[in-house]
Amino acid sequence: MSTSERLIESTRELLWERGYVGTSPKAILERAGAGQGSMYHHFKGKPDLALAAIRRTAEELRAAAGAVLDGPGSPYERIEAYLRRERDVLRGCPVGRLTMDPDVVASDELRAPVDQTLDWLRERIAGIVEEGKERGEFAPSLDGEEVAAAVVATVQGGYVLARASGSPAAFDAGVRGLLSLLAPRGHDAG
Repeated sequence: MSTSERLIESTRELLWERGYVGTSPKAILERAGAGQGSMYHHFKGKPDLALAAIRRTAEELRAAAGAVLDGPGSPYERIEAYLRRERDVLRGCPVGRLTMDPDVVASDELRAPVDQTLDWLRERIAGIVEEGKERGEFAPSLDGEEVAAAVVATVQGGYVLARASGSPAAFDAGVRGLLSLLAPRGHDAG
């Protein structure tokens, strides 16, 4: 892994663990095993490196979500696969956590990849709901955008509940509850 890659990966981990303020250039360099001048050789400074790290995190979330949302199965099964996909629930969502960081939210540049990713996710899920309505799998009265917002809110809120309780059970309960509301007749949400 190149020095710039190690710097990006270290910054991603530190942002997830500590937030923007807690991610000092010194901590980044130590975690990356990089020399003092390497950050400024590859990046303009901490904001530039943080932006590269946030963009990478957003790209990875889109790839992981897209893999199940674009995968096999009915619209319900693809939404279920997204909700049940492997996650480090107690660690929280690396993108969602950024929305809680006042320094990221205050910066249009740092917030943009986060906002774009959440928009992409809602749009993708809304499209799947509309597909399910056309196929008769979901009730015609469902609003794709509202369901998509509920799916994203369930995942992000599930992370908060799980972290607060120290157990993934609250996340899992939220997922099961939402799936039972979305389940087509005769389909067991498990």
